Amino acid sequence: MTQVVFVLNGPNLNLLGMREPEIYGDDTLDDIAGMLEDRALDLGLEIDMRQSNHEGHLVDWLHEAQGSGARAVLLNAGAYTHTSVALYDAIKAIRTPVIEVHLSNPHKREEFRHKSFVGMAALGTVAGFGASSYLLALEAVARL
Repeated sequence: MTQVVFVLNGPNLNLLGMREPEIYGDDTLDDIAGMLEDRALDLGLEIDMRQSNHEGHLVDWLHEAQGSGARAVLLNAGAYTHTSVALYDAIKAIRTPVIEVHLSNPHKREEFRHKSFVGMAALGTVAGFGASSYLLALEAVARL
């Protein structure tokens, strides 16, 4: 039975490929999904890729990951990373491992991006490697 990894993406990530490519790169979310699906097959995993601009959807999906027995969650919460106590609480409330993912390195950016509520609750963080951040996080899941 293939184990599912939820890949949850927060606000504005639907605009990848168009939004500030000098920071986020040229890959679209669909490009990243394709790369993840290909690598997941090699690792014996399955990807459930989702995106929402709404915080509550991300909270609900974290709960769903636990309820469905997902192997892990890769979470790029976008701007909610730095503001959402609700996501912090949701990650702490579930047993499913959560890995925080960022395309850019938040610590090399504006001061307000240096604090991560998601990171305070997540098992680990992969950041600063563009689309490869997702692949590196998936590799980590395969080793859990």
